[in-house]
Amino acid sequence: MAQITLGGNPVNTNGELPKTGSNAPQFQLVKTDLSVVSLADFAGSKLVLNIFPSVDTGTCAASVRAFNAKASTLENTKVLCISRDLPFAQNRFCGAEGLENVISLSDFKTGSFGKDYGLELVDSAFAGLHSRVVIVLDENGVVKYEEQVAEIANEPNYEAALAAL
Repeated sequence: MAQITLGGNPVNTNGELPKTGSNAPQFQLVKTDLSVVSLADFAGSKLVLNIFPSVDTGTCAASVRAFNAKASTLENTKVLCISRDLPFAQNRFCGAEGLENVISLSDFKTGSFGKDYGLELVDSAFAGLHSRVVIVLDENGVVKYEEQVAEIANEPNYEAALAAL
């Protein structure tokens, strides 16, 4: 269990992030068209997993915009923006913002992604949502970088994440 903060107040997660050098846990998430994708569907591509509580908060929206701006310049890399938001909300946000370089994925059905990756918030007003995390995977699904942002209101270290590619 990791401890982070929300507005300076302690918040706990359900576990620990996958460690650098380990294989990323498999997942199934829902795309904005309601189809289901898995980690295996992205085999052969580097992945940036931009994980956050909700696209309807300022910092989460900023991280999606920031990674969208960088994504088009990344070779053989896909940016997956993952939250428990409904796919409709993710689609609305990306459509309104004109964001076409990221793939929005939802863990709304079971929350198993957040649980399996050890980043589900277990207390506070955000209990059940994902903590703010960036995980970078190589083409074989091996973790190359992981950051759990210590204060949920803060943005991740974009440069360090992208440098891991």
